[in-house]
Amino acid sequence: LQNAELGKRAPRWIRDNEVTMCMKCKEPFNALTRRRHHCRACGHVVCWKCSDYKAHLEYDGNKLNKVCKDCYHIIIGCTDSEEKKKKGILEIESAEVSGNSVICSFLQYMEKSKPWQKAWCVIPKQEALVLYMYGAPQDVKALATIPLLGYTVDDTPRSADLPHSFKLTQSKSVHSFAADNEELKQKWLKVIHLAVKGETPECQNE
Repeated sequence: LQNAELGKRAPRWIRDNEVTMCMKCKEPFNALTRRRHHCRACGHVVCWKCSDYKAHLEYDGNKLNKVCKDCYHIIIGCTDSEEKKKKGILEIESAEVSGNSVICSFLQYMEKSKPWQKAWCVIPKQEALVLYMYGAPQDVKALATIPLLGYTVDDTPRSADLPHSFKLTQSKSVHSFAADNEELKQKWLKVIHLAVKGETPECQNE
């Protein structure tokens, strides 16, 4: 929702399973301490600390509703200049880059000898040589970024790997990825082969 519409229209609720961290303070949710709450104004999933605000919402007959800090400041009309400070490189919202990306999808990811884990991977158009990895499609902070320039691509999986996997290696760092199927793997490779040479890939998200 645009700022002017906050509280006037019911928001689209982001589903709990679309995020692994609070969409405001970026603290990871865990089973015990961080229950997920929804801001009734913007629909974002936030932790209890960030949902500890209340504002009158027009769409709900001006009743007091739980809202997040950002919406609270917008609705009561006070701006928080502190919030405007520059976001760090990892703090680009996944939904923001996924909507404007060369390619994005879930991939399995493995680093060194850790177990495979599912990550939402995105190569944004405005930074087509960087791979962003998120825990889930709506997360507001990336878990990691890999600047692809100069990496070597190895796309022949070894028997121990997942079937549709490929590796990115550069001196000592090795990142292993696996797609759900061969078609998706080839889409990623098409983009990555260009990015490692410093060439801007074409959009694959059609």
